[in-house]
Amino acid sequence: MVEKASAGASDVVVTGLGAVTPLGANVTSSWQGMLEGRSGARVLNEPWAHELPVRIAAPAAVDPAAALPPAQARRMDRVTQLALMAVHEAWADAGLDTATELDTERLSVAVSSTIGVETMLAAHQTLQTKGWKHMSPYAVPSLLPNSSAAQIAIQYGAQGSAHAPVSACASGTEAIGLAADMIRLGRADVVIAGGAEAPIHPFGLGGFAAMRALSRRNDDPQGASRPFAKSRDGFLLGEGAGIVILESQAHARARGARVYGRILGIGMSVDGHRIAQPQPEGLGAAKAITRALADAGLSVTDIAHVNAHATSTPAGDLAEARALHRVCGAHTDQIAVSAPKSMIGHLQSGSGPVEAITTLLALYHRVVPPTLNAEETDDAIGLDLVTGSPRQLPQGPLAALSNSFGFGGHNATLVLTS
Repeated sequence: MVEKASAGASDVVVTGLGAVTPLGANVTSSWQGMLEGRSGARVLNEPWAHELPVRIAAPAAVDPAAALPPAQARRMDRVTQLALMAVHEAWADAGLDTATELDTERLSVAVSSTIGVETMLAAHQTLQTKGWKHMSPYAVPSLLPNSSAAQIAIQYGAQGSAHAPVSACASGTEAIGLAADMIRLGRADVVIAGGAEAPIHPFGLGGFAAMRALSRRNDDPQGASRPFAKSRDGFLLGEGAGIVILESQAHARARGARVYGRILGIGMSVDGHRIAQPQPEGLGAAKAITRALADAGLSVTDIAHVNAHATSTPAGDLAEARALHRVCGAHTDQIAVSAPKSMIGHLQSGSGPVEAITTLLALYHRVVPPTLNAEETDDAIGLDLVTGSPRQLPQGPLAALSNSFGFGGHNATLVLTS
């Protein structure tokens, strides 16, 4: 039976969810798309894409600028627009938009996003062609990595603290872990946490293509992301945002909030291996998973589901599978594994939070979405991968892992419970 972590630690509960993904403008449409096994990938029609070797990606289903007041949207990079759109949904979902009393000194933010590359490139172009006098005064504030966290804090009046962890594709998951720790340590009652990413532009696609990190299945965008498959050949770039509202259980109970689940454990590690390749045996990833389980006070037999990082790269997927086998041993065969990047692509800083939301919903609704394009699984993987159609989870208390790994060897794992 899944139980609470350590005695005396404040329970951290999730009361609000918000997401913008290639499958939908909100959590409901994104979740439904995953259950249906749909892909958000497409061929890019932008003129600049025709000059690149990779012309496919998974853009957000909506333009976030259209969902915000025009004057506000013009002052932000697209990544911050995506983050704010997801925050608005999560805040309302948590019922905080109607809360009559909220101590803003106990409200904090932990939201990660990349540097605003779109803003930076546009500003550089203006500088080169028109001169500095024509540059936007909002260029520098918009491209800073803390821009999303700062704008969210301003909009919602947070006066606790605001943070923007930067750990490549593990950033968003680390932000949720940091947020949970703030609540556990008594430094906040409510934390807006998550991540966002908007990398679909010439710099993002060109840079990753130069690394040969992307799938080049230009004639089959919806079949490009193939986690754990024999034929996997690189990841699909995606964009979007995921935000969760975390609260202490006492705070949530006092206001009668609905609870989706709990953040029971957090584990982090670093490979100390290579900048763009994981430790081949998954040793660093295994340490993050082990530390998360220890933090939660659970054993591997408590885990019913794993939301895998699984980007669809040959080395990364195999290292993650080896890490799971190393930690879970014989119980690995009893864990339902899924890989949402097969449908939404790699949202980078946004991946971990969107996938944490997916994991919470899988526990909440007792159903795991399928993984696309992985019917012919690599023989070396050896995981119980959910393919074809959704799979029901058993009744009773359940726990799951949500993994995120990033360039530089950053590893982060969350233990989530129903």
